[in-house]
Amino acid sequence: MSYLTIFTAPKPFTDPHINTIQRNAIRSWAALGEDVEVFLMGDDAGVAEAAAEYGVRHFPDVATNENGIPYISDMLALTRQNSDAPMLAIVNTDIILLPDFVQAARNAQADYPMFMLAGRRWNLDVTELLDFGQGWQEEMMADLAQRGELHNPTGSDYFIFTHEYLTKIPEFTIGRAGWDNWMIYHAVQSAWPLFDASHDVTAVHQNHDYSHLPGGQIHYKLPESKKNVELGGGEYNMLTLMDVRQVLQDGAVKQKSLSWLRMVRIVERAFEPKGEIKGIYGRIFRMIRRYRKRLMNG
Repeated sequence: MSYLTIFTAPKPFTDPHINTIQRNAIRSWAALGEDVEVFLMGDDAGVAEAAAEYGVRHFPDVATNENGIPYISDMLALTRQNSDAPMLAIVNTDIILLPDFVQAARNAQADYPMFMLAGRRWNLDVTELLDFGQGWQEEMMADLAQRGELHNPTGSDYFIFTHEYLTKIPEFTIGRAGWDNWMIYHAVQSAWPLFDASHDVTAVHQNHDYSHLPGGQIHYKLPESKKNVELGGGEYNMLTLMDVRQVLQDGAVKQKSLSWLRMVRIVERAFEPKGEIKGIYGRIFRMIRRYRKRLMNG
């Protein structure tokens, strides 16, 4: 039995660059060894072929919306039905993972039987198929030190959680905004501990454009993103890693230090309206949010 099941719904493999970075991601997951099994979901072009080539499992019959975009709820249900692994992970298919991904889950599980991990990513320009032979992890770390850029704490490209977690989830569409923010909100509001694993997990995001989306624009303004936010309870519930109180650092869970950015974020949340932004509180909230974004983006 595997220890961890990674599941994802790739984009079509028709664009040459998307084809390259998705193959790099899947190969890095397969290289994690027998502790990890990989599930690819959906029937988009090239998914079945990639699954067969890299020896991972393929589930073409996943529920989708009218535009053919898979629902995360059905992806999770299929994973739970077909995996006995104690740990599950949903990961975007442009993310290269290193062995510290599995080790972070084991370290957290040593003290917490039920939990979820999320973390920041490193952005890196990758334009060709990588060699995942001996020593590739060291080469990747050296490349990140030279060319990588740590993404700000508003994005989460992976979630690791115990098999029993998330038995019910709204019908979010994958590859659109909002669902990851709700995942953090749900954990923060529940009794399940959520740890920011950014320090211990090296998640490498291979930079890409958005030519695969309507109009070639980033997904934030797409109808499915708006629907995801609505299903998640609105903008007030769109939390980020800044709202996570504990970190996994050097293999141990610790309280997150109270940085100036976090203090500003706490004040921002105190003034954030749950409905329409108006009046003096709305003006104060917008002012604090602008200041927080300047701090966050350096």
